[in-house]
Amino acid sequence: MSMAEPAEIEDTDRTSIYEYVEAHGAVDRDRVRSELFPDDPPGDPQYTRAFRHNVAILKRDGYLEEDDGTLRIAIDVEEEREEFTTDDVDVTIRAARQEDLSGIVGAIRQVVEEMTYIEAETVADELDHENVLLRRNEYESRLFFVATVDNEVVGWAHLHLPNLEKLSHTAELTVGVLEEYRGLGVGSQLLDRALEWARSQGHEKVYQSVPSSNEAAIEFFEDRGWIVEAVREDHYKLEDEYIDEVMMAIEL
Repeated sequence: MSMAEPAEIEDTDRTSIYEYVEAHGAVDRDRVRSELFPDDPPGDPQYTRAFRHNVAILKRDGYLEEDDGTLRIAIDVEEEREEFTTDDVDVTIRAARQEDLSGIVGAIRQVVEEMTYIEAETVADELDHENVLLRRNEYESRLFFVATVDNEVVGWAHLHLPNLEKLSHTAELTVGVLEEYRGLGVGSQLLDRALEWARSQGHEKVYQSVPSSNEAAIEFFEDRGWIVEAVREDHYKLEDEYIDEVMMAIEL
């Protein structure tokens, strides 16, 4: 199933419900109703029925999903969990949910403290500002996969998907793993899961940009078939030092 675009929702009330949930990441369905339709008489079966019907249609058409009364945007990602043991560490790779936001931001912040990773830092800033993990609107989609150990996030893979028709065959990626879990294959597993999903959705090319000073990241991607497509000289300025941007890509 391909991801339907929110612009295709024709009913005004359904559009309002979807946009509210999309803006909040995960929200109680009763809160949605009270916030969006405050003038509806409490307990009136007619209004309750209309709201329930609209939510049901949004779920049927693949826009929303619901778990124990919590509404979320639906993104076509298999809930399958991949588990493996490496160096006596049990690791789980899975699709991320709103509840993983703080763990993902924390992991990104720790990684960018250890190495220069401008794109990932930008992602963390956006998440902090919006307080929403997943995005799926008429302009863009954003999703994550996480690696967890003892239910704690130790790595992430992030895909940004522009919804412009001329760029719909592409995706942008960031990926990272906490220092303590590098060298165990966690990063490779995250990368493979993200690329597999992008391929399944018909994306043909995935991009990644890293500073030239991050030699470990460049080597990591080159070892896995990524190529350097371009170098923008002096693109970053870090503490008065100019650093090149290395633009990498892989065809799926």
